Amino acid sequence: MRAVAIGRGEESTMYPLSEADRVVLQAPERLVSEHRLDFRRDALERLSKAAASGAKRLMIDLRETREVDASGLGVLVLLQKRAREQYLATCLTHTPPTVRHLLHLTQLEGLFEFEE
Repeated sequence: MRAVAIGRGEESTMYPLSEADRVVLQAPERLVSEHRLDFRRDALERLSKAAASGAKRLMIDLRETREVDASGLGVLVLLQKRAREQYLATCLTHTPPTVRHLLHLTQLEGLFEFEE
């Protein structure tokens, strides 16, 4: 299997792209206003395909994400909302402490599941 780095236009070999029950999206290093549109477009496209193929979970890997602003939070919330509409759970994986703290401060933490 292969992994796809979303929003960067490149592929990498990190972990399986998807398994029968989940799809994994790799968030960019900077999930900020200047990068959000590419990530949003690619992520929504993958989400749509995942829902059509019967996936049950949307996993967003934040291991490389170092910076998130309000527009980046907006993209995460949008993805969670769209996933919920398709009956998919949304899980943030490898969430850096700074991003987790920001989600807590903005009271968005409850929208997501978390995994390390």
